[in-house]
Amino acid sequence: MKEDNMDSIIKIENLIFEYKKDDGAEGTKALNNINLNIESGSFTAILGKNGSGKSTLAKNLNGLLIPTEGVIYVNGFDTADDEHIWDVRQSAGMVFQNPDNQLVSAIVEDDVAFGPENLGIDPAEIRRRVDKALADVNMGEFRGKAPHLLSGGQKQRIAIAGVVAMKPKCIIFDEPTAMLDPKGRSEIMNIIKELHEEGITVVLITHFMEEAVYADRVIIMHDGEVFLDGTPPEVFAQGDKVKSVNLDVPLAVELSAKLRERGIEVPQNIIGTEEMVEFLCQYK
Repeated sequence: MKEDNMDSIIKIENLIFEYKKDDGAEGTKALNNINLNIESGSFTAILGKNGSGKSTLAKNLNGLLIPTEGVIYVNGFDTADDEHIWDVRQSAGMVFQNPDNQLVSAIVEDDVAFGPENLGIDPAEIRRRVDKALADVNMGEFRGKAPHLLSGGQKQRIAIAGVVAMKPKCIIFDEPTAMLDPKGRSEIMNIIKELHEEGITVVLITHFMEEAVYADRVIIMHDGEVFLDGTPPEVFAQGDKVKSVNLDVPLAVELSAKLRERGIEVPQNIIGTEEMVEFLCQYK
């Protein structure tokens, strides 16, 4: 069944998810009573410590896990409807933490073409999609290389290109920078920001606060529930609450608080390092 509410690319209603035990007995409740709408064209960052439920939520959004109770609509399709599971996954692509779990071919361009080929898309269109996807992630010169010879950051870029080639309306990134060094994290975040600017809806699962500042919405998960939800300035202004669930606030937010204690008026919307550097350079 398809649900009509196209302002939201993802609509979550009364979501409960439990990991069942092998014997089918009641297991661990990982998500409890989640109600969220992800608007088309938005950039949402979902934060939380390990065990908070954020990655379980991500897998529910893509249909890799099916709700124990409640319903999730992706592009209007019920994720629990087997007849439309590929509509769900084509609408909301997913990039995982470990790119090795996503790379399936011996040559980079073949890997990027894998998804569109399985959809039966015309070869000429596949070529156009592969060319654009590799250009989007700055990996065109590596198209003939073997993925296993690439660095971790380069592999992650190829994994992203494979999803982009499917032309999804939304991409769910499940901690895509967790295994990368700072340079690799920066490169991946720049790609994610560029994809969002092109109109793709982004859902970013992360535990790096400095990545969340680029979103237009931040959701903090705790014990399987939504703990805080708002714009980055709104959420990070509640520093004590953020820290109460064992998360840090961005460095620029901490610095802003200390400067205000000294009587320096720092705008509330300064939450990123680049913004803070610009403010300090202009401050007299």
